[in-house]
Amino acid sequence: MDGGGSGPAPNAARTADEVFRDYKARRAGMIKALTTDVERFFKLCDPEKENLCLYGYPNETWEVTLPAEEVPPEIPEPALGINFARDGMNEKDWLALVAVHSDSWLLSVAFYFGARFGFDREARRRLFSMINNMPTIFEVVTGAVKKQVKEKTPNSSSKSNKPSSKVLSRAESRSKAKVPKDEEESSDDDGDEEAEEHDNTLCGTCGTNDGKDQFWICCDNCEKWYHGKCVKITPARAEHIKQYKCPDCTNKRARA
Repeated sequence: MDGGGSGPAPNAARTADEVFRDYKARRAGMIKALTTDVERFFKLCDPEKENLCLYGYPNETWEVTLPAEEVPPEIPEPALGINFARDGMNEKDWLALVAVHSDSWLLSVAFYFGARFGFDREARRRLFSMINNMPTIFEVVTGAVKKQVKEKTPNSSSKSNKPSSKVLSRAESRSKAKVPKDEEESSDDDGDEEAEEHDNTLCGTCGTNDGKDQFWICCDNCEKWYHGKCVKITPARAEHIKQYKCPDCTNKRARA
């Protein structure tokens, strides 16, 4: 496992920026393995072989090989046995699974160096902030997120039947756009009524109004509100839905 070294040199300037450069380089190598070099990566992950790992190196290369023999290892080890699930899953799902484990490994390596180099709270915060501003390997491989989903607070001038949520879906944004102008102008008088509506809003799936600060999404067909987790819709996925239909409306259309 000599592909580019294990990390920053002992005499290097041990800063958050340097560890971040190491993170970016390893990440770039692993993304190559799971995208542009995916055919070669697939062949190397032979289920007949022993426990294999995907490594990313500081020179932006990657390698599929056995884990380090030394105990404890010089740096944290990636997930073992990624090759065993290759033929038992859909290829895209398998690549997504490897991507998730790769993200976890990169974080563990970065903060291992942070601990080893004695980073203080500000240095750790800076390191995480730089890492968090980049898409994860999972997001790159699956194409799930093209941009960060920004949290927004609901506009209090809207009287649409929505809970008080810190995250808006596209459906909520469209609901706000449909509010008549005269209704917006009277929002001050109706503030108490709106608050009561928010409190009484029930999820169309579980029938509760728990988790008002969680992500909710509105069906564009029946206009019922749902917890995102109840209908398996994340804020990231909602960003790509032009018109959301809840499971009930989808099933009714299928039967028709």
